[in-house]
Amino acid sequence: MSPDVDLWFRRYWPRPSARLRVVFFPHGGGSASFYRGMARLVLPAAEPMIAQYPGREDRTAERHLTEMSDLADRISAALLPALDRAFVLFGHSMGASVAHEVALRLEHRHGVSPALLCLSGRPAPRHHKPGDKHLDDEALWEDLARLGATPPLLLANPQVRRNVLPTLRADYRMVERYRPGTAPLLSCPVAACVGDADPEVTPKEAEAWQEVSRGGFTFRLFTGDHFYFRGQEDDLVRWLLTTTDREAA
Repeated sequence: MSPDVDLWFRRYWPRPSARLRVVFFPHGGGSASFYRGMARLVLPAAEPMIAQYPGREDRTAERHLTEMSDLADRISAALLPALDRAFVLFGHSMGASVAHEVALRLEHRHGVSPALLCLSGRPAPRHHKPGDKHLDDEALWEDLARLGATPPLLLANPQVRRNVLPTLRADYRMVERYRPGTAPLLSCPVAACVGDADPEVTPKEAEAWQEVSRGGFTFRLFTGDHFYFRGQEDDLVRWLLTTTDREAA
């Protein structure tokens, strides 16, 4: 595997002989370790790879990226050497937009398409909502608390706040300034999933992901909020792999 792959992706359980790779793209403010438990569940059917964006965990010394096009360009180029077999792209929240942009670059610039593109907890491009929370640290911190992924004890810790805010601000800026525009259709199958109590996206907004591809569409409504998969990761991964197998048949 090339140095770029190892820089951009965490392969906690390498499986060089796996028939399938599943690539995870974290949410805004998130990192590879947050998805480690869920990624492990794709074993032994596939090899998991989790994107690690600059500016967090083992990449804290690197500059945060704040433009979606820049991030997608770099990730798609780094991912190419790992696409010597079938692959799935799964993105949650901000990561769904990253996964979509990466899929566009892979297909229309490099001629390779995923076996499945799965978009989780994110409105389709037609329903994208710009914003300005990245301009206000208090608004950012309140939004982090509202989405419920961070334990209250950590939210109340000043050191955690100092460490997390730069990453959160950069990612929110990326998402809020992102303008999807009109992109060419993909040819791969697309799946979308969302929690039934997600405050960020309605089922209708998630179902509109069917508009981005001519390759077929599957939708799943889970029970839960924005991070609906916590506690039911096995159900999500089972659905993801079953959908991949069905689309590949």
